[in-house]
Amino acid sequence: MRGMSRTSLAEVEERFNAVAGSADLGALSDELFAVADLLDREHGLRRALSDPAKPAEQKAQTVRVLLEGKVSEAAVATTQAAVSARWSRVGDLADVLERLGVVAAAAEAESLSRLDDVEDELFRFGRIVAANPELRRALSDAGAPQEGKRELLRSLLDGKVTPSTLRLVTQAVAHPRGRSLEAGLEEFGRLVAQQSRRLVAVVRSAVELSEEQKRRLVAWLRASYGRDVHLNVEVDKQVLGGFSVRIGDEIIDTTIVGRIEEVRRRLAG
Repeated sequence: MRGMSRTSLAEVEERFNAVAGSADLGALSDELFAVADLLDREHGLRRALSDPAKPAEQKAQTVRVLLEGKVSEAAVATTQAAVSARWSRVGDLADVLERLGVVAAAAEAESLSRLDDVEDELFRFGRIVAANPELRRALSDAGAPQEGKRELLRSLLDGKVTPSTLRLVTQAVAHPRGRSLEAGLEEFGRLVAQQSRRLVAVVRSAVELSEEQKRRLVAWLRASYGRDVHLNVEVDKQVLGGFSVRIGDEIIDTTIVGRIEEVRRRLAG
């Protein structure tokens, strides 16, 4: 994406990051894919929701009327942010929702420590398709029923790859959006790889952090470091109060124990 769309993408990603933390990431991925597919099918709706002349509030309300009760609140909020932004091309609206669907699937895998597996599985499946013309024809046949393709993928991959990989391969096959199957898998693989380049913050706390506390901490760290941050929270009963955050070699320590140690070091020095 370029120009105006690049700026809008950053804004929508920020909103997505704010609401995705407490969401079922697998379900959110499916929902964002479904909304993107809806906009691809309904050209009039896509034009109306991407029309820069229409007030953002009006478009956001249209989204709520269409989607509320059918998808999660996180999917509604993300779609509202997308339609409220301004895009260089009409097609960018559906593109960004599909992109965030991929990010949600990657985040689901990351939460299960399976992100590397997803990258490997997407690559390997792409190589299998490239080496098997009959399979490629079956999966790329525009006239074949989507459910038949989904069933073929389930028979080939279910239980053999991560749920995130099956979700992404199914989207690439069932909704190519003008791409070849190989190009779709390659694009998704690139987005998954980007997910692994986020900062990882290891948080030690005496008690489990609430979802609101996690969201606020992520927002603060993102603002401080200028990059997206993934939290790994460790509950440590030895922490007497506050919490510590380790990002690489840097430690931010607000615990009582940490303050006591700092006082001891100063007295000793």
